[in-house]
Amino acid sequence: MGETISISTQDGSFSAYLARPAQAMAPAVVVIQEIFGVNAVMREITDGLAAQGYLAICPDLFWRIEPGVDITDKSEAEWKKAFALMNAFDADKGVEDIAAVIKYVRAEPSCTGKVGSVGFCLGGKLAFLTAARTDCDASVSYYGVGIEGLTGEADKLTHPLMLHVAEEDQFVPKPAQAIIQQNLKNHPQITIHSYAGCDHAFARPGGEHYDETAAKLAGGRTLTFFQTHLG
Repeated sequence: MGETISISTQDGSFSAYLARPAQAMAPAVVVIQEIFGVNAVMREITDGLAAQGYLAICPDLFWRIEPGVDITDKSEAEWKKAFALMNAFDADKGVEDIAAVIKYVRAEPSCTGKVGSVGFCLGGKLAFLTAARTDCDASVSYYGVGIEGLTGEADKLTHPLMLHVAEEDQFVPKPAQAIIQQNLKNHPQITIHSYAGCDHAFARPGGEHYDETAAKLAGGRTLTFFQTHLG
């Protein structure tokens, strides 16, 4: 369903996977990758959003380190590479790249002008920062890692943000979740959903901690959220 395009910035060009919906005009959603690059899981999510009626785009955010990363969560070597990429990644530059993608897709002739974002894992953190630092119309963060140290960024929020929190997340322990809840639960733009018994990446199809019930619940909430705020 999708195609690979190139997006130019003042720092250079990077690729993105773009999937178009059936209708001629649609709101857009930027899909923000996990630590495995723009892999089959991310492309499947992007295709799924296109099937739901969105102009969906998943940019290669590791391009500054290594363009074209496409690995899985199935081997120790891939996990090691994924963590090495995450540790080398500059989140601030990543958000700048996402802002460039938002600008690009908003100007697409087939885009209504409304643009949302949804991110997973590392992308969940970036979706939170995207909500705070860009003009994205609505953002969704799945089990974002490190948000507890960034809650002050929420002071800049002017558009809606939804957080999906896995209560047994090995990368976002209970004390971190408590900070997130305490600092963000009363923010007028933020909705937080917690998933009991779920570990990190509960919505990654084929992943070790995939939970079909929770993934469907979170997915339904995400789609309703986008329908409400993107039209």
